[in-house]
Amino acid sequence: QVQLVESGGGLVQAGGSLRLSCAASGHTFSNYRMGWFRQAPGKEREFVAAISRSGGSTYCSESMKGRFTVSRDDAKNTVFLQMNSLKPEDTAVYYCAASRNIWISIVQLTTESEYDYWGQGTQVTVSS
Repeated sequence: QVQLVESGGGLVQAGGSLRLSCAASGHTFSNYRMGWFRQAPGKEREFVAAISRSGGSTYCSESMKGRFTVSRDDAKNTVFLQMNSLKPEDTAVYYCAASRNIWISIVQLTTESEYDYWGQGTQVTVSS
């Protein structure tokens, strides 16, 4: 079992930045690929970004590429999502997730079914 706890959400004005953190416990963090998803009100949960076990490979949704960056610090058992140039449409609950699947390309880690553990989410609200 892996427990994931997100933090860092909040209210920010459009154009601002936030850095989300996801702290993991319970199993060897470095064994897992990590991902970020988000869910806006009335919408399905969507993929944001994923990072390999080593941190050497990352993949970001096209709509967020260039604004969002995923990274990890295995010494702290934490994965981060740096979000810049935020827009009101980025308003959502952001979730981190852990995947044991090492057999597919990181660019295929975009569906919820590829992830085994989920955090409870953190709210991000971007005002216009």
